[in-house]
Amino acid sequence: MSLKPETAPESLLDELQTTLAHGTVARRVETLRRVTDLFINGSVNYSNEQIVLFDDVFQCLLEHIENSAKALLANRLAPIDTAPPQTIRTLAFDDLIEVAGPVLTLSPRLDDDTLIETARSKSQAHLLAISNRKTLSGAVTDVLVLRGNDEVIQSAVNNPGAEFTERGFTRLVGRAEGDDNLSTCVGLRPNIPRHLYLKLVAKASDAVRQRLEAANPQQAKEIPIAVKEATRRARSAPAAVTPDTTIAHALVKSLYQDGRLDEFQLAAFAEAGKFDETNASLAALANVSVSVAENMMIETRAEGVMILAKVSGLSWSTVRSIINLRDDISGGEPTDLQACKDTYERLRPSTAQQVLRFHRMQQSAPAA
Repeated sequence: MSLKPETAPESLLDELQTTLAHGTVARRVETLRRVTDLFINGSVNYSNEQIVLFDDVFQCLLEHIENSAKALLANRLAPIDTAPPQTIRTLAFDDLIEVAGPVLTLSPRLDDDTLIETARSKSQAHLLAISNRKTLSGAVTDVLVLRGNDEVIQSAVNNPGAEFTERGFTRLVGRAEGDDNLSTCVGLRPNIPRHLYLKLVAKASDAVRQRLEAANPQQAKEIPIAVKEATRRARSAPAAVTPDTTIAHALVKSLYQDGRLDEFQLAAFAEAGKFDETNASLAALANVSVSVAENMMIETRAEGVMILAKVSGLSWSTVRSIINLRDDISGGEPTDLQACKDTYERLRPSTAQQVLRFHRMQQSAPAA
């Protein structure tokens, strides 16, 4: 049986069909081994046309070989950069994790669309295999966080090559509540958005804070002892400030100093889903520190936002955009906008100023 790449596809496939249709199990496995050896030995030098030929051959083989042979094929092809793409895809979608697992974890041939499709439709074992890939995009981890069980979530969070979107981090913070191990791992992720870090630390248990202290001895003084002080104290912790937050604050400061920060710009930030920019803009317009505004912005209810907005003289349409932004990143129940509108229209600027002074006093109070 000739398996040279330059053999005409039709004759090679015909030969394979004949061999597989009339051969024994041992003969089929031997055929698979020979084809796989041939591909691996020359994979670096094959042209795209030759790889397509091997793809056709492997697809033919996959229809006739047993699961143990499929698993062996998956293990051998998974690490190869030039592995036949359709074959890799077929293996990835196999229901048996012994077959799908190696390529889901190792194959560079799988793109995000394929990984997402697999993660949306296959078992938790498949999701776990994906979570162990060397790198994971935010689009893929979004699905893992949404569908994954505790083991999958923990694996993804512990993967240094995994990226998470703000929506993903929001779900993680929600999942981490009451789970000390996950809370610690999420809190130590380097790119967690500042407001979500504050929310996580504010709800952290003593055990979590002790773990964060152990992981970052140089920041131990920044880890709050009392839950009441968690949000306020965490603001000065370097881990709470990402490069993106620093850039956002610098942008808003520049706009404010140039006289270009107004309600229109604030609304644009909110509608674009930019929390850090929105928060810093609201702080500037209300003439409060960013930390005071953050504390009011991450409150469970929307009253803090409305206080800042009323002091800043914002219209309801802008306030609504800010509340919608909070809802999007919190992942919780949508705010009752009509009730908020009624409250906002009744709220007097003088009352808002009094409440804001109270928040300033709380912020400047000595630590417990």
